[in-house]
Amino acid sequence: MALSAARIALGDRHEAVVVDDLSRTQLVMYAGASGDFQPLHTDEVFARAMGFEGTFAHGMLTMALAGKALTDFAGADRLVRYRARFLAQVWPGATLTTAITVAAVRRDALEADLELVTHDQDGVAVLSGSATVRLAP
Repeated sequence: MALSAARIALGDRHEAVVVDDLSRTQLVMYAGASGDFQPLHTDEVFARAMGFEGTFAHGMLTMALAGKALTDFAGADRLVRYRARFLAQVWPGATLTTAITVAAVRRDALEADLELVTHDQDGVAVLSGSATVRLAP
């Protein structure tokens, strides 16, 4: 059900777990789906040789997971704009939770601006972003 202009309010908040126990298999599957085979995400030996503790998720995978929370909240056909900043690596085993907050409502334009932040299981912010969604009348 899409967000309604009559039922949305400034400060409304929605939170969703977007991945629980991120696996290395999911990283490799994302590499295959996206065509991004950067070895930092798929080759443990390479990632360690580059000074990291191991492979870590593609930033765009993290953005996609948070984006799913957005479309679940607002409706897949309602997303107008989505931007994100990557703040920290996401490691295999991570559980990520995305919190979405209504930052502005423009009832005359039937739009709302949302802010989002995704944290890992330790409370570390790994992604922040914003989105604009169309509202149902």
